[in-house]
Amino acid sequence: MKTFATAAAFALLGSAAFAGETPSNPDAKVYFINITDGATVQSPVFLQFGLSGMGVAPAGTEKEMTGHHHLLVDRAPFGEGADDAEMDADGLYSDDNHRHFGKGQTETSVELAPGTHTLQLVLGDLYHAPHDTAIKSDVITITVTE
Repeated sequence: MKTFATAAAFALLGSAAFAGETPSNPDAKVYFINITDGATVQSPVFLQFGLSGMGVAPAGTEKEMTGHHHLLVDRAPFGEGADDAEMDADGLYSDDNHRHFGKGQTETSVELAPGTHTLQLVLGDLYHAPHDTAIKSDVITITVTE
């Protein structure tokens, strides 16, 4: 029993690193530089990511007041999704709806099918988790034409 309690304590300590506890600048903002809500675009969609009040650094970089971009595509605003509490604790997913830019990239081209799409940026810490106060952009809606 004592061994189990010790193992459980270490497991909890390890997961705390992903608990969204990395401090952030309360005035930090993440945003799209070259595209606005309501834009009509063609695929591939070129996106530029902006950040003020903090710096960009690759995932795994232990440097205060930095993070890297995550692009959320066609999902609920961050904080309102069914899995957001889990992602806040364990780090943002990496799939078609959650795209990582862990090398510190600040721009990308994204292939999107014709139609209406939503986009949002969330800054992740060195572990891919949102900061203690999540730094997220407004959700924008774009229309992709053929």
